[in-house]
Amino acid sequence: MTVSAFEHPFLAGIAGRDEITDHLGAEAEIRAMLAFETALARATADAGLIPDGSALEIETAASAYQPDWARLREGVMRDGVVVPELVSALKETVNEETRPAVHYGATSQDVIDTALVLRLRPILDLFRADIEGLLVLLRDLTERFGQDEVMGRTRLQDALPILFHHRLGNWRSPLSGLLRDLEGVEKLLLKIQFGGAVGTLDRFDGKGKIIRAKLAQQLSLADTECWHTDRRSLGAFASWMSSVTAALGKIGTDIALMKQNGLDEIRLSSAGGSSAMAHKKNPVQAEYLMSFARFTAGQAGIFSQSAVHEFERSGSSLTLEWLVLPQMIQATGASLSHGKALLGSITGVGAR
Repeated sequence: MTVSAFEHPFLAGIAGRDEITDHLGAEAEIRAMLAFETALARATADAGLIPDGSALEIETAASAYQPDWARLREGVMRDGVVVPELVSALKETVNEETRPAVHYGATSQDVIDTALVLRLRPILDLFRADIEGLLVLLRDLTERFGQDEVMGRTRLQDALPILFHHRLGNWRSPLSGLLRDLEGVEKLLLKIQFGGAVGTLDRFDGKGKIIRAKLAQQLSLADTECWHTDRRSLGAFASWMSSVTAALGKIGTDIALMKQNGLDEIRLSSAGGSSAMAHKKNPVQAEYLMSFARFTAGQAGIFSQSAVHEFERSGSSLTLEWLVLPQMIQATGASLSHGKALLGSITGVGAR
């Protein structure tokens, strides 16, 4: 049993998605942090601040590192972040003269934020592919059923008959816009975080910006100013996810209402059963979309509060991000997956 439905032994069938869980998991996070530390060692060596041999030794140590989860857990309980204990473990595996070169001039948030961005990159690719898949399904439904007639409704009351392609257009338009918006979200998100202790690059003998540029290049990220307390990029991502799940929640709501007894305006090849009433065909995937839309909207409101930082860094705001953002990502991924399955299950429309 787990606290989170996203990792629950059976509820994860609704809320979980393995490829996203893999990117969000602790092992992926440690790998991304080690990628940062390796790139930092190379960049500082190129700038002449640490020996080339030290950079090579750090890279070797990082590639061989095996997490001691109990030790890392204790470190987080003590320090509030995992990086000090991770860096300490790395230093134990290199020669004494190399130890000062490990994590040279960086701060924990540099590592944590960059590791997050590195893990978000494949998730954004996955989300893009999902939305493109949804648009393909909607085009297919338009070709197959677009000229079929359904009742148009306003305020849940019968209004005038419409062709189904009109409703499909209402489903498609937000997703098309969100696919275009994703490019802007990516530009905001996929950037290096590197500022040092208080965001001023103060330990690099005037070479901080050069090192930051090299670091960004090695990790294939944009080179930007420190954003320790400027969380607009993550806020834009959270807002975008809320909009995605809202668009899918509207589709789920329409389909659930079209499927209800007395209307039966849509046919689905798959539906959920009842333990007590064998005749029931419940539109469970449509219901999932409705639930995830509401969940993500609520989480977006909580996430917005993490934008308020005290001075040059806020531990409480970062902790709130860590609590909320992974759940929003999982909910969005699950919603996209269920959305594709639901649209793919439509076999007919219109009253029979």
